Amino acid sequence: MAAPDPSQALRSGELRAQELRAIVQAVQEKVRSQYPAGHSGGVPLADLMPVVHARDAAEGKVAGIGWVNPRRGGLLNGAVQAAKRLIARSLGWFVREQVEFNRLSIQCVNALIEALNESNRAAAHLSARIAALEARKPEGIEALRQELDDIRHHWSQWRPGWEARLSESEVRLLRGVADLQLAFQHRATVTETQMREAMASERRAFEALTAKFSGDFNAAMTQAAEAVQDNMWRGMDELRADVEKARLDMERSIHAELRLLRQRSQITASTPAAPIPAAQPELPIDWLRFAEKFRGSREYVRGNCRRYIERFRGAGPVLDLGCGRGEFLELAREAGIPARGIDLSAENIALCHSLGLDAECADLFPYLEALAPASLGGIFCSQVVEHLAPAELIRLVRLCAEKLDRGGVLVIETPNPECLAIFATHFFLDPTHVRPVPPALLAFYVEEAGLGSIDVERSNAAVESMPSLGALPEEFRNAFFGGLDYALSARKLL
Repeated sequence: MAAPDPSQALRSGELRAQELRAIVQAVQEKVRSQYPAGHSGGVPLADLMPVVHARDAAEGKVAGIGWVNPRRGGLLNGAVQAAKRLIARSLGWFVREQVEFNRLSIQCVNALIEALNESNRAAAHLSARIAALEARKPEGIEALRQELDDIRHHWSQWRPGWEARLSESEVRLLRGVADLQLAFQHRATVTETQMREAMASERRAFEALTAKFSGDFNAAMTQAAEAVQDNMWRGMDELRADVEKARLDMERSIHAELRLLRQRSQITASTPAAPIPAAQPELPIDWLRFAEKFRGSREYVRGNCRRYIERFRGAGPVLDLGCGRGEFLELAREAGIPARGIDLSAENIALCHSLGLDAECADLFPYLEALAPASLGGIFCSQVVEHLAPAELIRLVRLCAEKLDRGGVLVIETPNPECLAIFATHFFLDPTHVRPVPPALLAFYVEEAGLGSIDVERSNAAVESMPSLGALPEEFRNAFFGGLDYALSARKLL
């Protein structure tokens, strides 16, 4: 590698030195233009640099208000430093006006310096114009010189007084800043002492209040414990009385049910079984189209069946007698209730199988008789009992009661003969309907079979499908043209 040329390095250093001198000279020219001083055309200009230095020192003091001097690291110094910062922040409201006054004073000094700079610049500009006039018009030089001498004379007389006033103002400003700083330190010390005394007083008051509250609290706790104990024993006595009353009521109910069962067994043993009528010949009708036209779409039937799903929640398995197109079975599957159905129509069973439902083509009486006693958690029978003769209906209710487990639910839905509108609409549309079943009669059959908790719910108001009924008085309409259907629900008690 070749050695560096010393002459080339020397020339590079000289170029850098020239560049630095040019930069320094440009900075000096800018400062002179901003703060003109010395003489301009023989006119002495005021030197404002001492004032500028004093202004900078005052600004440094203003900027240092609230500053906390740093300390070395360590736990103690860190705690002292944090306490100082906390005190400085807490006393910010106290020195806010003084800080604002200091800033306004600095602004006043800046304005004064700027005014003096304007005066110096005006004097320099005036001197330059005079020199230009002297160069262009020699004949007016004498008069202009006289005028300038007067200006210089007045300027010389005014300058000492202005400098004295400026020095006096600077001294007063610095003295005021020092006094304010001392006053601030004194007030900060006084405030800290007052805060310490207030905290000690609050601490003593808190200790006294704690001691007093401790005694009152113990007495109140003892009294409250005694009151709670008295209420607890009183509640136990009331609960014991309620349990005894409930036990007596249950015993009376059990004795009544047992007496009813004994009477029913005696009646059953002495009465021969009713003959089973022969099955009616099946009519050559498209029953799927018939159901769609007169009973309603699957969505409509699903909406009617939805109100019964909650009654079977937690009961299983559930048997749907006359499941039809499987609307109830679908809802039970969606609700997580195990359910299966039977129907006499092979087409309906095929439709149920296509939907993945558990259904079987069977007659309800042989199917129920083949089931084990107490093997079902629920039975749903919709629009079926109106197809049965009275003896068959009684037989069906007794079979349902026999196959239901204890607590099992039975729901039977059928047209409501209390509503006269059914005889003018859908009851006689089905040629297989035998006779309507009044709610009171069905409730009697169910009660005779040993079921309880009987409830009758009427649905599908006739006025919804026959708006002309709205012209009737409401009381009369509700009595004779209420719900087109009703659902009887019951529960096996024993």
